[in-house]
Amino acid sequence: MHFRELNEAQILAVAISAEEEDGHIYRDFAEALREHFPSTADLFLKMSAEEDRHRHRLIELFRSRFGEHIPLIRREDVKGFVVRRPSWLVKNILPEKARAEAALMEGGARRFYEAAAQRTTDAGMRQLLGDLAQEEARHETAAERITEQHTAAGELSVEHEAARRLFVLRFVQPGLAGLMDGSVSTLAPLFAAAFATGSTADTFKVGLAASVGAGISMGFAEAMSDDGKLSGRGAPWLRGVVCGIMTMLGGLGHTLPYLIRDFRMATTIAIVVVLCELAAISWIRKRYMDTPLLAAIFQVVVGGLLVFFAGWLIGVG
Repeated sequence: MHFRELNEAQILAVAISAEEEDGHIYRDFAEALREHFPSTADLFLKMSAEEDRHRHRLIELFRSRFGEHIPLIRREDVKGFVVRRPSWLVKNILPEKARAEAALMEGGARRFYEAAAQRTTDAGMRQLLGDLAQEEARHETAAERITEQHTAAGELSVEHEAARRLFVLRFVQPGLAGLMDGSVSTLAPLFAAAFATGSTADTFKVGLAASVGAGISMGFAEAMSDDGKLSGRGAPWLRGVVCGIMTMLGGLGHTLPYLIRDFRMATTIAIVVVLCELAAISWIRKRYMDTPLLAAIFQVVVGGLLVFFAGWLIGVG
């Protein structure tokens, strides 16, 4: 059904269901954010209460004009509305994402009320729809004002730090663990095969097998180590996927050069790639784990060199 095909009763019915859905979405956002971002959760509870007041006003108007039965017409039944992802599926939404989604919702509601007001000839209905359009336009300004108040009170800085900690727990830590394992643990079998066989094809197969095997192993180990309920580290399957992929990429980085047939060139490039991987790991440890750069370099490089020389000794022995 197209918007222009709706009569006045159907327009009100759509508006009622839309306000009810938006109120539920804001409450879902508040519940998802309550533990780590209480200030933003409070903002969405206030917005949900405002949507409930809008719905009550629309229902009163519908009852006075068309009776007690309100047909169930949802936004997705009308062409032109954006179909939203169910908010109850959003478990780890961050404040910035929630605020951006709310801004889109308020803008869409304002445009709907403006268009609906132009479609009706009833003075009371036209006035209410116009008033609601203005109120939806003011919501974004009110949200910005509350955000500024939270910023002045230092509450948003606390939320940003909490968001950073969650990002580190859920993505950086498992990804870093995988990258370290893939970059370091595969050095020994790869270079042992390289110096033992002198064959780039055989070395590539060994490196590929070690990388894929390590990725699968680390992925399952990370996923089974913690369900995330107490630690706040998020869904175990997501951490497992991140860890597994980064482990595999860490190993493939210095394996791919052995697709080159020239053994000496392939080995030189592989060693350069290893140094780049170790430097990247050191930087990530400094950036996200607050490890002093020199300490991070020493820990990672010494470990990598020891594993490399172990592989070299085994290969030439």
